[in-house]
Amino acid sequence: MSHPLDPSTGVPLHMQVEEDLRRRIDAREWVPGERIPGEEHLGEAYGVSRITMRQAIGRLVSRGLLVRERGRGTFVRDTALVAGARHVTSFTSELAQLGLVASAKVLDASLVPADEPNALALSIVEGEPMVRIHRLRSADGKPIGLQTSYLPAARFPGLLEVDLGDSSLYELLRRQYRITPVHAVETFTVGLIKGADARLLDVAPRTPAFFVERVTQDNLGPFERVTSVMRGDRYQIRFALRSP
Repeated sequence: MSHPLDPSTGVPLHMQVEEDLRRRIDAREWVPGERIPGEEHLGEAYGVSRITMRQAIGRLVSRGLLVRERGRGTFVRDTALVAGARHVTSFTSELAQLGLVASAKVLDASLVPADEPNALALSIVEGEPMVRIHRLRSADGKPIGLQTSYLPAARFPGLLEVDLGDSSLYELLRRQYRITPVHAVETFTVGLIKGADARLLDVAPRTPAFFVERVTQDNLGPFERVTSVMRGDRYQIRFALRSP
């Protein structure tokens, strides 16, 4: 329930509305993934104009508490999935550090010839066999991303015969192939999720997402290139910046 506003405080009304909406979100009046009432309805409840309401909601969107989806409304963002300092670790370990349970569903695992981008990234010859593993990744049972891993087949004999299940790929590589990641480079871009991927991720087509490329290497060189599509409403990256 909204708290009354006090125009006599000198605090702009849109900031008072923002603070009260933040309180209501923290109190879980609306749970992560739930759509909040529309601007017109909220404006009437607070007794403010639609422009004031839009300002308040816009500030919460910019702060990552809410996310707007075109044609659907404004939703509470799942702020539990905010990755902090980045390390060379698995998705499973990353979510475990956030107190979440990662799971995976293998959509495809096959042997494919290396195309130019993968050959360059993995320092192999174009056309050389690669293991391709395409997985749907979830956090606490809710879809969060699609990941496709490419690994040189010559370094991982028998990998396609292993049942990955929900296990961490990096843990499997460590245990079975003595692989220890030491370095990785990630590139993030922003785009819109296509129809087929949207169905798997349980979002509307053209929903914003992070598109991530990661190349990981051990002491012998690059051993994996992975491309990911991560739901923008469930995954954030936060960096702490310091002056040089």
